[in-house]
Amino acid sequence: MAAIPAASISIRSRPSQLQKSLGTSRSLGLKSVSLSDYGRSSLSFTSRPRSMRLRVSCAAKPETVKKVCDIVRKQLAVPDDSKIDGESKFAALGADSLDTVEIVMGLEEEFGISVEEESAQSITTVQEAADLIEKLIEKNKA
Repeated sequence: MAAIPAASISIRSRPSQLQKSLGTSRSLGLKSVSLSDYGRSSLSFTSRPRSMRLRVSCAAKPETVKKVCDIVRKQLAVPDDSKIDGESKFAALGADSLDTVEIVMGLEEEFGISVEEESAQSITTVQEAADLIEKLIEKNKA
């Protein structure tokens, strides 16, 4: 976020007389906005766009993530030299919908849990699977 010193901001006309003009510049992903008073620029600033990706993580235990990675590797027959971590997407590893069902069944068996169909369909990454497992394990303890 850009800081603008108070001394550099001056609006010399009443707010009702201000004409707002929005100019956007997509070079380098910057967005410029300026307020002008009948053609004279009075105030302008530039902001950088923030990532639109929202990330929520329950931070499953590393051993849970490792077990999920092992199950995914086994179900999809991924070579040992291929990297699988929490960010790995099932689709990127070559899984289709049937493979995903088999992965969920393997997780249920390994962790002694039962995953609802709606929850199973929302799992797309190893981390999401590990987080769901931790959540279900905690729920079963309660």
